Amino acid sequence: MEFMKLPILIHPDPRLKKVSTPVDDLSDTLRTLANDMFETMYDAPGIGLAAPQVGVLQRLIVLDCVKGEDEAPRPIAMFNPEVIAASDEKNIYDEGCLSIPEQYAEVERPAEVTVRWMDIEGAEQEETFDGLWATCVQHEIDHLEGKLFIDYLKPLKRQLITRKMVKLKRELARG
Repeated sequence: MEFMKLPILIHPDPRLKKVSTPVDDLSDTLRTLANDMFETMYDAPGIGLAAPQVGVLQRLIVLDCVKGEDEAPRPIAMFNPEVIAASDEKNIYDEGCLSIPEQYAEVERPAEVTVRWMDIEGAEQEETFDGLWATCVQHEIDHLEGKLFIDYLKPLKRQLITRKMVKLKRELARG
């Protein structure tokens, strides 16, 4: 089966600031969307992608934080993911985002989170993530709430990145 690469929205885009609606029925359309999102994410290349980033305001994220060449990929599609527990211990990662290309900033988040979601088959799953996986899953769930990693930054740094993105979008529009 051939999957499609989807266009990724670039900040600032009003759709990236909207709260996504829960998935109440797992349709073939949504399964295909998840697979298209994997194709898009791997091609970018990225380790996570949320449906709002491809213009779909539904609670769906995909992620695969396996980095090693010799490690098998571990793609996970999460419908309606929610953090049900978070550690008091924090981690700081230099985060980036496919909707904010080539911009990175340190963001502090819980070091470990337990997430509950519905998988691509409709089964409920629950897992505790740490390290990069914990950061990535929280970053992607934020997208479902209309929140970007730059929202954690001081206003000046956030404005600077936003201005760079406005400029980038103008350049892309000119082709």
